[in-house]
Amino acid sequence: MDQEMTFPSINHGYNRVFQPGRLSIGLVVPLESYPSGPVPSMERHLERASLAEQAGFSALWLRDVPFNVPSFGDAGQVFDPFVYLGFLAAHTNSIALGVASLVLPLRHPAHVAKAAASVDHLSNGRLILGIASGDRPDEYPAFRQNHANRSQRFRESVDYIRSMAESSPFINSIFGHTNGDMDLLPKPLSGKIPLLITGSSQQHPQWAANNGDGWITYPRDIDAQQTAVTQWRASIVSEDTLSRPVMQSLYVDLEDDPNVGPVPIHLGFRSGINALKKYLKSLEDIGVNHVALNLRFNRAGTKSTIKQLADELLPYFPSSELPPCSFSAPSTSTR
Repeated sequence: MDQEMTFPSINHGYNRVFQPGRLSIGLVVPLESYPSGPVPSMERHLERASLAEQAGFSALWLRDVPFNVPSFGDAGQVFDPFVYLGFLAAHTNSIALGVASLVLPLRHPAHVAKAAASVDHLSNGRLILGIASGDRPDEYPAFRQNHANRSQRFRESVDYIRSMAESSPFINSIFGHTNGDMDLLPKPLSGKIPLLITGSSQQHPQWAANNGDGWITYPRDIDAQQTAVTQWRASIVSEDTLSRPVMQSLYVDLEDDPNVGPVPIHLGFRSGINALKKYLKSLEDIGVNHVALNLRFNRAGTKSTIKQLADELLPYFPSSELPPCSFSAPSTSTR
């Protein structure tokens, strides 16, 4: 892997989580096990988020699940992601707050831009926004949206959100138009919300690679993941010569015996801590920069598992301790 790779500097969260040549570890909320049904209890959720921050995990990741769709089988953290992000921003200090991922075609991009910039301010620049075209067709009729045209809506939503970071932008899209005579506030703290594109999001690979600030993908065996990462980075055409980070999710179920080998589970595996460590080191070696661990199917106690991961895993994959960013919030004065 090219050790000379450089990533953009965007905000506190993005800069802390993504470092070239290094892997960091985050956790997917809710931080609990709920293997037998789609709805978590959300008990002690703030206590566990605080524990994750104190333990040194680099990010907490929420999901956008508008409806509890039976065929999908997972209600995520139940709470609306932006409402929950605001709550977590008020009760944490340094951990990055991410969404993996927001379903753009089901939301108006003006609302997304305003909500995201608001969280960015309230968290002091810790927001990382994963975006997706959506994988639950059942939800689209409820929003009176056409599942078949989500590709176009996704692209135009990205353009709209980017434009809203500018002052009094001109907009002309399927979502509406503005004439440059009004503005959307607040603006992102650093001038930009980091947008990570999930999978293909129904887009051409080169468009996805060049319009996102990173890529979210799913677990694969190491050889297949290395091919995917290499192909994605090869699609980046950047005038500033900067590359972009890659992250993936991983469901884990930790065994008591540290030497137990991996057994496949849904989008992950059951194993001892040593096999997990070996797999994560292999991901780091092929250029993956962050893994979001999901404990939904973990049979051990959540608190003890977080402590074990912190004690036995995080020393090998520490978060970056970057100096504070030097950007200032844009003025919102109307005078």
